[in-house]
Amino acid sequence: LVKEAQGSKAPIQRLADQIAAYFVPVVIVIAILTFVIWYDFGPAPQLTYALIAFVTVLIIACPCALGLATPTSIMVGTGKGAELGILIKNAEALETLHKITAVILDKTGTITLGKPRVTDVVPLNRTPEEELLRWTAAVEKKSEHPLAEAVVQEAKERKLEIPPVEAFESFSGKGVRGTVEGQTVLVGTPAFLRENGLEPAAKHLEIGEKMATEAKSPIWVAVDGHLRGVLAIADPIKENSARAVQQLKKLGLKVYMLTGDNPQTATAIARQVGIDRVVAEVLPDEKAAQVKKLQEAGERVAMVGDGINDAPALAQAEVGIAMGTGTDIAMEAGEVVLIQGNLASVPLAIELSHATVRNIKQNLFGSLFYNSLGIPIAAGVLYPFFGLLLNPMIAAAAMAASSVTVVSNALRLRKFQPRGT
Repeated sequence: LVKEAQGSKAPIQRLADQIAAYFVPVVIVIAILTFVIWYDFGPAPQLTYALIAFVTVLIIACPCALGLATPTSIMVGTGKGAELGILIKNAEALETLHKITAVILDKTGTITLGKPRVTDVVPLNRTPEEELLRWTAAVEKKSEHPLAEAVVQEAKERKLEIPPVEAFESFSGKGVRGTVEGQTVLVGTPAFLRENGLEPAAKHLEIGEKMATEAKSPIWVAVDGHLRGVLAIADPIKENSARAVQQLKKLGLKVYMLTGDNPQTATAIARQVGIDRVVAEVLPDEKAAQVKKLQEAGERVAMVGDGINDAPALAQAEVGIAMGTGTDIAMEAGEVVLIQGNLASVPLAIELSHATVRNIKQNLFGSLFYNSLGIPIAAGVLYPFFGLLLNPMIAAAAMAASSVTVVSNALRLRKFQPRGT
């Protein structure tokens, strides 16, 4: 993938191609005019001087440096990215990153470790705690949600026997339902319970709200139409998440957190890492729509995620950044993969993009300035005043030197250091 990226063209390369498309015919015309002027008005032997000036113009104007300006920087930039644990799949992504104005961070597995744990088991209506956990684990065992895995793991650690479940149904972003030991068990949000004809009491809802303010995700359990308890699940925040968010803000970017959690839990987690823009209760199939909404508002968006349901949003964003510790489909959908799943690599990748594009612009300016300065001298503009006419061999050396200068400047990217180090 790195090899493919190093051989791909960045959009800025089209600028160099367009310049070359006009530059080459213009140089040929200048070379012909130089020949004609020297042949008609130059000193004897006119043909010799005309040929020397003609060839010298063609040699020194050779746009090798212009052609090398972009690909050399891209090659060094993607190589440096790989060295830093950032896999950049194509040159367009490397360039586009420096234009990003907003970064959307998925919560689970991106800001948090993605390894949730049950922190509280609160039985209600005289329900035995172990029974509550057994029923919940039985239904959640069939679910693929990260929170479900935490419940099953808690039941296993307590060495509880998990009964089989029948007639299992999953409702994306809401909850699950199944039959356990002949009883209908509902596990999910208060809204999910209401959809199934059960209205939690205000005092019970307060329990969930308190959990949410502590950055825990409450899940509600009902059996045969009666509320039986609330479980709280917390997903620890990665140690570098807060620092990564701070660095993104220093780069002048708007940082958003996207999550399916309720607003209280989402706000509590966002507060801990320094994010003040939160979009909560987002269903899995709505993530791409949230990215599109920001784009329609004029933002250039980078989406950072790791899960299967993040893949459409990664593809929708200008640049999709996938965690290397996430799912295969997320890594396939993203143009940039953070190999170690380190959120601190996001501002690092953006800074690398800024440095690479800046390096490309330096190369393009240097090569154009060099050729623009060299062509008149090669054409003999100094001859009437100082009697100087550029030797073709010196012109050849100068042309090669311009290419060496461009490559040397590109290699400076190998010493790239982000602001935070």
